Amino acid sequence: MKTGSLIAMLFPAFVMYAQPGKLVWEENFNSNKIDTSVWNFETGTGVNGDWGTGQLDRATDRKQNVAIKKGVKGADSSCLVITTRAEEFMDRKYTSGRINTKGKASWGPGHKIVARVYARDVKSMGQGFAFWMLPDEKPVGQKHMMWPQGGEIDIMEYVGSIPFHNLGSVHYAWSYENNEWQSWNHAHQGFYYSFKDQEVPNPSEPGYGNYPPAKNDTIAGSWGFHDYGINWYQDRIEFFVDSTVYHIHYLNDGATLNFAKDGENEDAIEEINGKRTGVSEYSNHFPEWHPYEHNMYIILSAGVGGSKNTYGGPISDAAKFPCSVFVDWVRVYEL
Repeated sequence: MKTGSLIAMLFPAFVMYAQPGKLVWEENFNSNKIDTSVWNFETGTGVNGDWGTGQLDRATDRKQNVAIKKGVKGADSSCLVITTRAEEFMDRKYTSGRINTKGKASWGPGHKIVARVYARDVKSMGQGFAFWMLPDEKPVGQKHMMWPQGGEIDIMEYVGSIPFHNLGSVHYAWSYENNEWQSWNHAHQGFYYSFKDQEVPNPSEPGYGNYPPAKNDTIAGSWGFHDYGINWYQDRIEFFVDSTVYHIHYLNDGATLNFAKDGENEDAIEEINGKRTGVSEYSNHFPEWHPYEHNMYIILSAGVGGSKNTYGGPISDAAKFPCSVFVDWVRVYEL
């Protein structure tokens, strides 16, 4: 057992914060257009016409939705800008953008993955932006990796309906089911980060409300740039905003002394390094595929709308469009 894993097990209220090593990949968005040797445009309306979340937008590869912008206040350099718009386009009344690195760049355990993002216009219910990951590997002999068997990591899930918090979470399956979809076969473990308190809020589920934030409200996630990332170890994934780890997900059952090895998912809020921190387990439920032991690719996406309990929620009359989010850079380090 590695030293860091042993310390985390013996002293669960202590976390050794990741020390990033070599920078192995970065995208600074400094060219005049999206680099298609790195990024794929993902267009259309997704799974069953709603990307699986009840969204109402159509993603396009137009500059109106995905572009490079210079001169963004607070940026280190040029930015990727992804914009949702209220407009008639093909079969939809809203457009959006999403890009990913599928088949071109992916990473697994042993990496720190982080993006600097300014969700400037995400201020009301029905608006949202995500920085997330899906599997770029599949089982031998299979044509694809089914969701959620392959896992999903939501590093940044920021919606205007919950404007003072970010959600960091994992999605995975209870059972392999021969790599086939089953409606019941979905587990989720996630915790919110409070921009005001820089920890898990109390109560831990903030709920919809208090939108839109005031124009000069510095504790809203839409106020300025923040670093959203994960420290991905062999035994756990640590979610952080700026320099604060607020959610630690352990991959195995009973991975810390606070959780029994009993075949059940468990979660708790602990005080770690003086901060309310969410701790959860476990995602290695079946031997055929351990989702967070394989490489995943990055997705940057914006959305409009969503069913009542997912993503952005129904569109509020207060939601203003166009709605732009800026990504200054994305970087991957060795741990």
